[in-house]
Amino acid sequence: MRAAVYREFGGPEVVRVEQLPDPTPGPTELLVRVRASTVSIADYRTRSKDLPPGLGFFGPLVLGAFRPRRRVLGADFSGVVEQIGSQVTRFAPGDKVIGLPDGNVGGHAELLVVSEGATIAHAPTTVPLDDAASLVFGGITMAKFFGLASPAGKRVLVNGASGATGTAAVQLAVAMGATEVTGVSSAGNHALVRSLGATDMIDYADVDFTSTGRQWDIIVDCVGNAPYRRVAGSVAPAGAVLLVVGSLRSMLTARRDSRRLGGVVAMLTTASTASDMKWLVELADAGRFVPVIDRRYTLDEIVEAHRYVGEFRKRGALLLTF
Repeated sequence: MRAAVYREFGGPEVVRVEQLPDPTPGPTELLVRVRASTVSIADYRTRSKDLPPGLGFFGPLVLGAFRPRRRVLGADFSGVVEQIGSQVTRFAPGDKVIGLPDGNVGGHAELLVVSEGATIAHAPTTVPLDDAASLVFGGITMAKFFGLASPAGKRVLVNGASGATGTAAVQLAVAMGATEVTGVSSAGNHALVRSLGATDMIDYADVDFTSTGRQWDIIVDCVGNAPYRRVAGSVAPAGAVLLVVGSLRSMLTARRDSRRLGGVVAMLTTASTASDMKWLVELADAGRFVPVIDRRYTLDEIVEAHRYVGEFRKRGALLLTF
């Protein structure tokens, strides 16, 4: 099989397309022929070791000290089941599926082995299979964060509303019954975010949302520049600050800050499940969660995809197709 492989940390050019042995599924595993994946900010951070403040210490432990522990990136996938292990019961050859690879890496390859019990589900029937891959990364992230603080009946602000996770946050907040959703993005992305259901927009280049005097019940930070100490006056009592991107300091002070707020300040969530993925698929089939795709790349264009994701200006997802 062909795969995008990186054997050292560094810039986009360290990623190369190589021929690797075809994987073989075990008794409880599926072999999936990948149709698409995305090149996400997680791939950028893993490849470059450019981690949020304070988290660099964990880089060698998780990613590898001198060279990558896992050489194929890709935190999501859509594809077709090609072979199943002898004990697999939920899927059959020919099934269209989407989900997270085991360990959240490995999607940038033509073939992928994934456990039956992983975060996978049958793909939506109303969304093209390639496009469905773009629902996974941001969708599953926000499914878990909104499990900590439901947006139902709440006022929600999404900081960084035009990226892969931000566009998912806006859509899921609306789908779950938020009374209002305010998006923070550049002015050029306001129309996109409004089309996803945002009721109000703030241009971060002109207005600091923390200086408006307004309060929201839930603040979702998809950028990494809105820790609790900055937004404390902008979140309602007993509200929630959901730090999709945060620093080591935010991680260490989350429990203390939750007590101060009388609500939830969280940077980490519980592990995702197949039920979470199935819920996202149901929303997609109901037309309430749609793909937002900025650019499409082929596997041979993987370096260009990595270069673009490192510019931090994508709208939605970058789709990598096979």
